[in-house]
Amino acid sequence: MYRLLRPLLFRLPPHAAHSLGGAALSILDALHFNTPLNLSARPIETMGLTFAHPVGLAGGFDKNARWPHALASLGFAFLELGTVTATAQAENPRPNLFRLPADRALINRLGFPNDGANAIAERYQHATRSRPVGVPVGFSIGKSRSVPIDALDKVIDDYRASLRAIAPVADFVVVNISSPNTNHLRALQDRDQARRLLAALREELGTQALPLLVKVAPDMSVETLDELLTIIAELNLAGIVATNTTVSREPLRTPKGEVEAMGAGGLSGPPLKASALRFVKHARAFLGPKATIIGVGGIETSDDVNRYLDAGANLIQIYTSFIYEGPGLPRRLAQEWARGLQAREQP
Repeated sequence: MYRLLRPLLFRLPPHAAHSLGGAALSILDALHFNTPLNLSARPIETMGLTFAHPVGLAGGFDKNARWPHALASLGFAFLELGTVTATAQAENPRPNLFRLPADRALINRLGFPNDGANAIAERYQHATRSRPVGVPVGFSIGKSRSVPIDALDKVIDDYRASLRAIAPVADFVVVNISSPNTNHLRALQDRDQARRLLAALREELGTQALPLLVKVAPDMSVETLDELLTIIAELNLAGIVATNTTVSREPLRTPKGEVEAMGAGGLSGPPLKASALRFVKHARAFLGPKATIIGVGGIETSDDVNRYLDAGANLIQIYTSFIYEGPGLPRRLAQEWARGLQAREQP
């Protein structure tokens, strides 16, 4: 069905298509539609949480926690909502989202549009008070646009405020210091700044056993990645999400002139896959078996899922392929993963 609808949806501007999809999810949520995904495969245990299968939704799709029940009903094993910031903020000027159909990719420069951490936490708490989502739900936190990046103390206070608001309703939290769409945000991945920020967030949690993961950029050097992984290990954080979108534009099938006309922003989809897989493999070798690694980037098939798992990921996330393949994708990937696992385990 979605393959028939996609050409019509892709005639709409990306933000209009996303709004239409959100309206459909709102209807699904209002109907309390829920089709449990029953898999005979053993669940995945990591971060002290249980996941029915490895396929989750990446941050950025449901920025304001409006559709968690509906998204869970599509078959996702977990959700990452947000990115949320301490201060509510609008999206960057449009156009800010672009499709590259020849590459099955997207470019976005949305810039963390959201209603603010306190409002989103309150909305989510109200929605789930009597109706649990049924799968682990994490929240991504980022820097408010109004906070200058060169005022590190204020940046830290800003992140702490988001964490303080969202921690009571989250199963895990992803610290986003790697989006290319907030000016100079990636500077927070540098050793000294990362150490101060992540230590402060660890302190903010106190004795609360809430898993903290760090979302990393695929464009950093191996040396910078190793410095960041060292800090994650020293602070006993849960692990990483590898990776965010890339500022690279190679290799692409879309004509160079069309890509240049789209302008700045993070590229997601299959062109990101090779880099993300390298980061997953490197992080697993560095952090060892106990860390949680969530792989994300260009995952479209069950073979892609298995490549990430074989590289060392505990879990994976999809976003761009969800746009291109539609609402049936998470369930299909989960079922194919389960069948493959059963086949490998048979004597």
